This record gives sequence, C-alpha cells and structure tokens, in this order.
Amino acid sequence: MNQRSQASPAPSPASAPARAISTPAEARKLAETLMEVMSGLLGIIERETELVRAGQVREAMQLEEQKSELSGRYMVAVESLKNAQKYLTQVSPELLTTLRRHHDTFRAMLQINLTVLATAHAVSEGIVRGVNTEIQRRNIPSTYTAAGQRAVPGPRHIKPLSVSRSL
Repeated sequence: MNQRSQASPAPSPASAPARAISTPAEARKLAETLMEVMSGLLGIIERETELVRAGQVREAMQLEEQKSELSGRYMVAVESLKNAQKYLTQVSPELLTTLRRHHDTFRAMLQINLTVLATAHAVSEGIVRGVNTEIQRRNIPSTYTAAGQRAVPGPRHIKPLSVSRSL
C-alpha cells in the first residue's frame, strides 16, 4: 500500500502550527490570550495549592482536567509568542515587557505550587513508609540464634503493604 495514500490524522489544536502575526491588533490579541490563559492557570494552581495544603488531595486531583486543557492552550500561546517575538520587539516592546513581567509572576507561583506538591508527596511517602515499618515490625517474630544474637527474619515473614486509593 502506498504510504502517500494513507490519510494522516488532523493536527490537534495544541500541536497546530501558530499563524504568524502581522498587525498590532493581532499582537494585542496574542498578548491578551496569553495573559488570560496564564491567569486561568494561576487560579487553578492556587486552588490546587490551597487544597493540597488543607490535605484535600482528592479534590485537588479533580482540577487535573482543567489544568491540562489550560496547559495545552498555554503551550500554543507561548509558541505563538516565540514566533512573533521579533515582530513584537519592533512594533510593541512595552507589550513584550508587560508579558515578561506577568510571566515571571506566573513562574514564581508555579514554583510555589511545585514545592507544595513535592512536600505533600514526601510527607505522604514518609507516612506510608512509617506504617509499613510498623506493620513489618509487628509481623516479624522476635527470635535469637544459639549465640544469643537477634535472628534476621527470612523473606517469608515480610508481608507487602497494600494501599487502596479508592478510600
């Protein structure tokens, strides 16, 4: 079968090539779109951070779909901005400066969110490891060798820990 005759899938909106901008109105629209997407993402990220800090991880996970959709839009907008950077530098440098300042704030908020998520992950991992250690300690018989040394338990005494994520 000829490979040229096969239909190729249509590009998704997130992977569609960005159209070059050529007017100040298009530049302003691009900036507005990027600022809108960053503001939307910041709102979701701030909410996620609040929920994780409050221990409401399940509720925070429900924001994932919105966050993914906005992240895709953000990537498209940033790619468009990269393609238009030369034009923006010539026509509207103050707009580019405003976008950079807003983006710096956006990155700082992302860093806070990532720190909170990493902390929550480390704490939950520590809790699970602590519970597992306690369970294993209780399951292992306390025996001694003929020389009076504590015997090392065999693998048959170690039982795996299972965690239900549906609780």
